[in-house]
Amino acid sequence: MASQLISLTIVMLVAALAPFVASIVPGRVVPEVVFLVFAGAILGPHCLNLVRTQGQALDLVSELGMAFLFLLAGYEVRPADLLGRMGAHASLCWFISLGAAIVAVKFLPALVGFDGIAGVAFAIMLTTTAYGTLAPIIRARELDGTPVGNAVTAYGVTGEVLPVLAMAFLLSTRSKATTTIVIAVFLAVCVVCALLPRFMERMGSRLRSFLAENLASRSEPVLRFVVFLLVFLITFATLSDLDSVLGAFAAGFVLRSIFPKGLSPLDEKIEGIGNGFLIPVFFVVSGAKIDLAVAFSDPSLLVLFIALLVAIRGVAVWVSLRINPETRRMSWEERFSATTYCVMALPLIVAITARAQEMGFMESSVASVLVTAGAITVLFVPVITSIVRVSTAAHPVGAVIEIAHGEASAPQVWREHREAYLAEERKFSAAKERKSVRRGRKLSSAEFFARIRDDKE
Repeated sequence: MASQLISLTIVMLVAALAPFVASIVPGRVVPEVVFLVFAGAILGPHCLNLVRTQGQALDLVSELGMAFLFLLAGYEVRPADLLGRMGAHASLCWFISLGAAIVAVKFLPALVGFDGIAGVAFAIMLTTTAYGTLAPIIRARELDGTPVGNAVTAYGVTGEVLPVLAMAFLLSTRSKATTTIVIAVFLAVCVVCALLPRFMERMGSRLRSFLAENLASRSEPVLRFVVFLLVFLITFATLSDLDSVLGAFAAGFVLRSIFPKGLSPLDEKIEGIGNGFLIPVFFVVSGAKIDLAVAFSDPSLLVLFIALLVAIRGVAVWVSLRINPETRRMSWEERFSATTYCVMALPLIVAITARAQEMGFMESSVASVLVTAGAITVLFVPVITSIVRVSTAAHPVGAVIEIAHGEASAPQVWREHREAYLAEERKFSAAKERKSVRRGRKLSSAEFFARIRDDKE
């Protein structure tokens, strides 16, 4: 127990420092999750051996962190976003991605070692989108409600929920009929959980009155019921031999159906528990399970996986956004950003590789390579999308054309385009701050220190 407490202490130190370290990067283009994952890899048993993941206690806290990550992701999704035309296009896009991935795994000579269950697991990983990781990034960049944010939500959720269902069907040792029945029972339980508050309201339940009257109570009865719902559904999913991710996502959907417009005090408390404690533990512990030496010893598989992720998932999303009438009018920058966000993958890669290893169909060395590849996408996707936004504001191609045509001297062109970029940045920052104030959100400590540094510069 002592070693687990020491590991947890180190993990929480990393979690406390990560936001500040992320704020030091110019433009804050690298999300703190990247620092959490790679810090875990460096401090884990394969490197410095300061964070030890052998004990069950830290694994359980990490599992709860993943559960809260997907709870928050599911809670932010509106059913209308998935049931409309956008959701239909996103679902069709995912099935096309899965078909392309299966063909690639079967016929690419470089993937000859991935056959049977391992090949299916590899194909599913090529269709994933890390919406649980994307949601806070989209929120932090104030993209929610924008064309990019709406597209990322629809395509991101389908890129996370449908692979989980595919895992249940394609990686299960049970018959397909039994698996279908189990999933149907699980969905029925979720529906009952969602309808229970309405039933209580009709019955005039004393429990309902108690919860309504004690929403702000220090005993936090409503929050306790939310945590119970989450733990119950992930436990039910695990006992049903389904992935706990499905239970956590379902808990978020159920919670959104209960509070369709949200509940500000409750939302803040859930995010406080998740982002303040459990979710950082999940990312650091996930990173601690990566063997960087082994991962980078097979760079060909590392690069191939990322290239296939871009070619299969990325191209499918790009084409779908181009065809979908609701996204057809997006500018190329918006479409590129939405597509790039959807290529980000990590949490489900961790879950799928763990499942394949448990079944004995994947070696830990291969899992390390794939998880590292997923972590690299989390590193580069925010950077690339930030560069696109900056280049759009600065118009570098236009600057090169002006210099080539001799319309002005290079220093003058540089100065004019830099001023245009800075003006766009000021407008962007002002709009972001106004939106944050309207929501009643205060600056985090990381943003505060970053703002001080920017003012000095």
